[in-house]
Amino acid sequence: MQHRKLAFIGAGNMTRSIIAGLVASGYPADHIMASNRSRPKLDALAADYGIKVTQSNGEACEFADAIVLSVKPQMMEDVCAALQQDTDLSGKLYISIAAGLPVERLQQMLGAEYPVVRVMPNTPSLLGQGMSGLYADSSVNEDDRNYVDGVMSAVGKTLWVTEEDGINGVIAAAGSSPAYFFLFLQAMQEESMRMGFSEDDARLLVQQAMLGAAQMVCENPDLMLSELRAQVTSKGGTTAAAIQSFIDSDISGIVSKAMQSAVARADEMAKSL
Repeated sequence: MQHRKLAFIGAGNMTRSIIAGLVASGYPADHIMASNRSRPKLDALAADYGIKVTQSNGEACEFADAIVLSVKPQMMEDVCAALQQDTDLSGKLYISIAAGLPVERLQQMLGAEYPVVRVMPNTPSLLGQGMSGLYADSSVNEDDRNYVDGVMSAVGKTLWVTEEDGINGVIAAAGSSPAYFFLFLQAMQEESMRMGFSEDDARLLVQQAMLGAAQMVCENPDLMLSELRAQVTSKGGTTAAAIQSFIDSDISGIVSKAMQSAVARADEMAKSL
């Protein structure tokens, strides 16, 4: 992995998870700086990972070769405007993890057509099990693409999309989907409790089943998901009865509608920011 000087504007959970992954993979801590308006998160990052910290976004940008824009989308314009006043932003690579902000809009906020890579990570990145979608236009060279891929690979898997609209598909399939699984598990836990299990026992049952099923998927990449399902669905058995109930309730249609709703909302956000 390339070891460029890397700055994070914003010190939230995703910043913390990426820094943790980078340091654990051998990225030099003295090549990383985080900036934030308040001190507590910065102090924790410095104590836990030995990185440089500052309350000045301008100082962080001056330090860095590559800059991760890790602030809320609605704050991005003000942050970028302040940076333009304080710092020479040229000659740097920008990495945005702000949902809904297209590359062209980010370049407008930064004041020039600087190279920008959009990244859509998800919350399992906090555990090093993330799935990140990435997009870059022609302003980003191959060396920069490889660098960003290496950074995000420190917290999980990466997938590049060839069209910027593909990032919205990543949001629906990976960025938002941990919440889908949590909702499904919540429903299973609640039904298990109605069957008489305690809250803790019900959670243990469903979370361990989920973990084992996910591991089976990962360890059998040559098997289609439908085949894995068929292997645990004996004809006329209990699993078959449950699966048929899902099919009768149009689970495919429910999932499709939910994912398309996520895409539609991402489109709306892109137009409003």
